[in-house]
Amino acid sequence: MIRTLVVGLGNMGRSHALAYHADPSFEIVGLVSRTRPGNLPDELAAYPHHTDFSTALEALKPDLVCIATYSDTHADYACAAMDAGAHVFVEKPLATNVADAERVVAKAQETGRKLVVGYILRHHPSWQRLITEARALGGPYVFRLNLNQQSSGPTWEVHKALMQTTPPIVDCGVHYVDVMCQITDAAPVEVRGMGLRLSDEIAADMYNYGHFQVLFADGSLGWYEAGWGPMMSDTAFFVKDVVSPKGAVSIRMPDTVRSDDIDAHTQTSKLRVHKAGQGHQDLDMADEPGHDALCAREQAYVARAITENLDLTRHMSDAVRSLAVCLAADESVRSGQPVKL
Repeated sequence: MIRTLVVGLGNMGRSHALAYHADPSFEIVGLVSRTRPGNLPDELAAYPHHTDFSTALEALKPDLVCIATYSDTHADYACAAMDAGAHVFVEKPLATNVADAERVVAKAQETGRKLVVGYILRHHPSWQRLITEARALGGPYVFRLNLNQQSSGPTWEVHKALMQTTPPIVDCGVHYVDVMCQITDAAPVEVRGMGLRLSDEIAADMYNYGHFQVLFADGSLGWYEAGWGPMMSDTAFFVKDVVSPKGAVSIRMPDTVRSDDIDAHTQTSKLRVHKAGQGHQDLDMADEPGHDALCAREQAYVARAITENLDLTRHMSDAVRSLAVCLAADESVRSGQPVKL
């Protein structure tokens, strides 16, 4: 079994820990968070809890470290884990700057440890079907993607904590830039971004709404929008369209979905494949996995990467690329100028 230390017990950390608990490939040796959560799922309550990552890493000597903390700790924790001999699963984004992301990848190459970044949509059958259908249409493409969240109460508190280090367009933007890159297979070459601070509850130099356009070498164009907070509209909060000269592929969501529902961030409900001049076909995705089931699939891939010695070179470079695009978007927001890649 793969002896696993889980660091961070927010939404993603708990879901990953539940996946390890249920998968006989893994043995959880410890959980780490600054304070012990009072509402841990029953399945996780008996595992040893630690408040200091370095102490737990040294004492437990895990085979795998799952890092689901805030973004500004990802790079240092990942490198420390690999130096200690552990493989690493790290939530997206890989780091808060490109230099740190490249440092983590270099550490994986130096130590021979596996590094898997949490691109959960790569393990979602409906999103993979969307990518397949879009590629079959052929480019160049227009990507219209957003994920706005009308968050309040505890969810708004989580968003405010995330925005201490990471703006919305970077946090989830890496997922959707990764989808764009998988479809077009062309290099992103320029990014143009805009953003606005819509709340006095966040730092003066942070913004809770933003959007950007990314231009690709094959002429494709991507648009991504993300906003967090109680002021956000829940109209058209989940737009997922890929348009080409031959038609379009779109995710169709029911009107009852809430914008701050974590399951809704990966659900597709149905895909509509439209072919110009031929009408459309709706593909029912009703049996798709929920959020925790997706995390289980993702961690099953981690187990394969370790036990089958999978080559993760492309996976790591893709993670750095999508992060670079989103960080360039943030730079463009702050400078008011396009950024060449």
